[in-house]
Amino acid sequence: MVVPNDTVVALSTPSGRSGIGVIRISGDDSLRILRSLIAAESYNPTPHLLSLKSLIDPNTSETLDESLVCFFKGPHSFTGEDVVELHCHGSPVLLRTIIDLVLTLGARLADPGEFSLRALMNGRLMLTEAEAIRDVIDAQTDTALRQATRQLKGEISSRLRPAKEKLLEIIVRLESSLEFVEDDLPAVASDSIIESLKEVQLDLSRLRSTFSTGRLLRDGIRVVLVGRPNVGKSSVFNMLVGHGRAIVTDIAGTTRDTLTESIGVDGIPVLLVDTAGIRSSKNEIESIGVARARREAADADLLIVVIDGSESLADEDRIVLDEVSQTRHIVVLNKSDLASFSLTTLDTQCDVSNRADVVSVSAKTEAGLESLRTAILKPFANGNAHNEGLLITNARHHDLLGRSVADIASSEQLLIERASEELVLVGLHNALRDLGEITGETTTEEILGQIFSTFCIGK
Repeated sequence: MVVPNDTVVALSTPSGRSGIGVIRISGDDSLRILRSLIAAESYNPTPHLLSLKSLIDPNTSETLDESLVCFFKGPHSFTGEDVVELHCHGSPVLLRTIIDLVLTLGARLADPGEFSLRALMNGRLMLTEAEAIRDVIDAQTDTALRQATRQLKGEISSRLRPAKEKLLEIIVRLESSLEFVEDDLPAVASDSIIESLKEVQLDLSRLRSTFSTGRLLRDGIRVVLVGRPNVGKSSVFNMLVGHGRAIVTDIAGTTRDTLTESIGVDGIPVLLVDTAGIRSSKNEIESIGVARARREAADADLLIVVIDGSESLADEDRIVLDEVSQTRHIVVLNKSDLASFSLTTLDTQCDVSNRADVVSVSAKTEAGLESLRTAILKPFANGNAHNEGLLITNARHHDLLGRSVADIASSEQLLIERASEELVLVGLHNALRDLGEITGETTTEEILGQIFSTFCIGK
C-alpha cells in the first residue's frame, strides 16, 4: 500500500451544536498549519499536552475562538503521522469556518475513515482493530459494545495467530520436502501434517460458528407486530418498549402508520415495528396503512402475530395467520388479565402451535413480558449473547474464515490421496492469504477502500 503524504482535516465529533467540537488534522503539514492558526511561527509544542490558544484567521488577524490544542508527534499518534487536534466550542458555523481555513492552508478534507486507514497503512492498527472502531461507534447495546471493545484490543489477530503459524510451519515442511527430498513425503510425515491440518480446521470452524450470535449483536433483529385491528398490538409494542410510545385507544384502527423503536433484548438490538391492523377497508387512509403493514411484514426477520385471547378467533385473525404461515413468526395471545381469556382461542383449524411459539401476555399488567422477550430471541438462538468468548461479528471475516477452512480441507484431501506437494501447497497458501486478508496483511487496496468507505468522516 502507498502511504499518502498529504495532510487531511475533518471534524471528528458529530455535526450540530455541542459544548465541544474536535477538529483533527493529520499529515506532515499539521504543525505548520497549527502555527499559522495561532499566529506563532516559532511555536514548538510539547507533544500530547493540551494548551489553551487563540485561533486566529491569518487573512484578517481576527480571533475566531479560544481553543485547547494538542500536537501528537508521529509515529506516536493515532495515524502514525503528525497529528493536531483542535478542541473548539461546538458551534457548527465556527467549526466550518476553521476547517475552511485549514483547507486554504494546504490540507484537504479527509475521506470517510481516512484517519483509520492511515493508521492501518502506518502499522498502528490491524484491519480487524480498525473495523472494531466502527463497531464501537455503532454499538447499540452494552453487550455489542463489549464485544467490539474486545476486537479493538486485537483479540481477533491474537486468536488467528496460532492457526497462521501452524499453516506456515506446514508450508515450510512441504516446500522443504519439495526442494530437497527426491522421494515422496514419508507416510509418517504425511499423517502428521494431516492431523495438524484437522486441528487448524477445527479451530477456525469453531471461531467461524460464533458468527450466528455475533451477527445478532452487531446488526440486531427487525421484529414487526401484525394482527387485525383492536387486538392490542400497540399495547404489546408499548409493553416491550417500556413506555407509552404508541397511541392506544379502544377505537379499532387507531394505528394508521408504522411506528418504530429500538430496544435491547438480552443484549441483542431489536428494532420493533408497530403496524396498522390488517383488514379489508374502504377507508383510503386505513388501506394505505394496511399496505404498509404488509410491506413491513415482508421485510421482517420475525413477525409477532397478536391475537385477542379474550375473544373467539375471528376470520381476520385467520387471514393474518394464513399470510404469515410460511414466515418466521410467533403468536401472542393478549389480554390474559381478562376473565374471558382462554388458551383455546387458537382453535384446531389454525393449528399454529405446531408452527410457532404461542405466548400468553397481558399488555395491561405486563404479565408474560419475559416469556415474550425470550420467544423473540428463540428462533435466532444458535449461541449465547452473553458468551464471554470472542465472537465473529463481521460478515467479511465469516466469509474469509469459511474460504480458509475449505482451502485447508482441499489440501488435506490431496494429502490423503498422495498428491504432489505442489498441489497441496496451493490450498495452504490460499488459506494463509485468506487469514491475512482478515487482519489486513494481504488485503487489496480496492477492498480496503470499500471497507473504509463505510466509516464516518473524521474517524
